[in-house]
Amino acid sequence: MATFDFLLQGLLVAAQPMNLLYALIGVTLGTAVGVLPGIGPALTVALLLPVTYRLDPGGSLIMFAGIYYGGMYGGSTTSILLNTPGESSSIVTALEGNKMARAGRGGPALATAAIGSFVAGLIATLGLAFIAPYIVKLALVFGPREYFALMVLAFVTVSSAFGDSTLRGLTSLFVGLGLAVIGIDQLTGQARLSFGVPELLDGIEVTTLAVAMFAIGETLFIAAQGDKGPDKVEAVRGSIWMSANDWARSWKAWLRGTFIGFPIGAMPAGGAEIGTFLSYATEKRLTKHPEEFGNGAIEGVAGPEAANNASAAGTLVPLLTLGLPTTATAAIMLAGFQQYGLQPGPLLFATNPQLVWGLIASLLIANFMLLVLNLPLIGLWVKLLTIPKPWLYAGILLFATLGTIGANPSVYELGMLLAFGLLGYAMRVFGYPIAPVVVGLILGPLAEQQLRRALAISQGDYSVLITSPIAAVLLLIAAAALIVPLILRARGRGEVLSQLAASED
Repeated sequence: MATFDFLLQGLLVAAQPMNLLYALIGVTLGTAVGVLPGIGPALTVALLLPVTYRLDPGGSLIMFAGIYYGGMYGGSTTSILLNTPGESSSIVTALEGNKMARAGRGGPALATAAIGSFVAGLIATLGLAFIAPYIVKLALVFGPREYFALMVLAFVTVSSAFGDSTLRGLTSLFVGLGLAVIGIDQLTGQARLSFGVPELLDGIEVTTLAVAMFAIGETLFIAAQGDKGPDKVEAVRGSIWMSANDWARSWKAWLRGTFIGFPIGAMPAGGAEIGTFLSYATEKRLTKHPEEFGNGAIEGVAGPEAANNASAAGTLVPLLTLGLPTTATAAIMLAGFQQYGLQPGPLLFATNPQLVWGLIASLLIANFMLLVLNLPLIGLWVKLLTIPKPWLYAGILLFATLGTIGANPSVYELGMLLAFGLLGYAMRVFGYPIAPVVVGLILGPLAEQQLRRALAISQGDYSVLITSPIAAVLLLIAAAALIVPLILRARGRGEVLSQLAASED
């Protein structure tokens, strides 16, 4: 009953007029950026960080969560009509969705994606609400060594889950950890790696780094690809509504996708991409119409899109309960919490329950908003695909610069923005993920603080780090987190690659 009470209180918070407005802005922006190829929710949340630093924390976080959900919805539109995923998690949707659009069934493909996302988001958000309190109760018994093991798990997670190479992920992580030690030592008060520059004594600003790496670096990388010629947008012909046969073939795929995507999204080494790959493989095995796979099977759109949105709610489980980000957008949302002096975790549920439960409840409201926005306004989202790319990227760079000036009007901060933006661009060129850099900067000081506390209590005995059962289990999970994504990706991508090869033949 306590969960129902908390969720009801959260709905009262989320239903406040300003919070409803923030949620509407979030889902609208999220859908728009999800539709635009290459412009994902992580970049959008990073852009808004400096703009929202003076707003109400609850409203800003509700808006960020709406962007996350909206981005998951919007990515399917580009995948189906343009065969270009707006988000990496929408790659699988393009396989069958674009074939349906070419056959004149783009409307039903968009409808099953939108309704499946709604069903999955609703079930997964309720799952988040009921699972989170149990994880919080477990985490409340954590001491310094358990928290350090948790930080190690977070570091391994972001290193193995982002990018195709664990080694490159670890390299990116250590770049972030190196930046994290700049400034005043929290325990001794000594300056570290400041090189006599007064501005570095306060450390590297998380907001500046996030905007630079995601907005500046990513935009420079995308713009540097050049214009590869006009992309053909498939027109939505006929009705967007699904037939009775479409409903019959979709509803089981929605449920299966939900129950595949949510637990994988909640795993420390999960992520939306893995869930969508596995959902597609499952639907292909279970279908009664195998001849349609590769030619526009509606189950191949319904299942992966449901898994996609369910994983979005799943990633909020480790983020809110333990402070573990498992996606790039979750990493930027973690920076958003830090911007307001908040640390996600069990203590946040105890000290600021209104904010946490208001955020969770707002996801239920965001789902209804997204269903209304996606189906009737599909023509508007398609028109976004016609925005000239130079205008789009120039606008992002301008907005990022003005946002940084507004948050911290300093020439030095603008120099840092440019330097980190060029670093982010270089990392993207050479295939290094950028999310681990931000996570390293955010969680590095916390990990150092907990490690030094644990060693101080044990008088320098390092064995204390593995004598706790909880800490030992977390470290074992961290070891597994290096291996499991490799296996899951190999299996899921193997299915997709074989399907691609078959479709080309």
